[in-house]
Amino acid sequence: MLDKLEDMAKIAGVWTSPARKSGRMDGHERVWAIAGQGLEGCAHAHPPKREVLFASLEHLESVGVEPGAIRENLTVEGDDVEKWPIGQRVRAGGAVFEITMVCDPCHRMDELRQGLRAELEGKRGMLAKVVEGGEVAVGDEIELL
Repeated sequence: MLDKLEDMAKIAGVWTSPARKSGRMDGHERVWAIAGQGLEGCAHAHPPKREVLFASLEHLESVGVEPGAIRENLTVEGDDVEKWPIGQRVRAGGAVFEITMVCDPCHRMDELRQGLRAELEGKRGMLAKVVEGGEVAVGDEIELL
């Protein structure tokens, strides 16, 4: 049985990086999630545990950064992704993800703004692997499986 999120969380942003250490995240209306790889065209994926980074829009707003700035792949509006337990499966669009670990803020966050790493403690997001590939688009609803 699908557990609908109370306020119907949805994908508010889809981001990929064209190259490692580029510091750049490109926004998309839609992208393919590939099982065992991550998002198509994203150089940040490190299978099997670090394929996709989910971050909460509300957390980004609370520290004053724009979506995509902290190098997340999927920006989620309407739910705190940090509350998703490791092992939780999540459907977004046509893809299914499994939460694998907390993404702790790294030193690169302070490159964006001094002190941002500390501000993002407990807010950077959750890493996941793609278990069923499919298209993910801005506006897609999120379901916990």
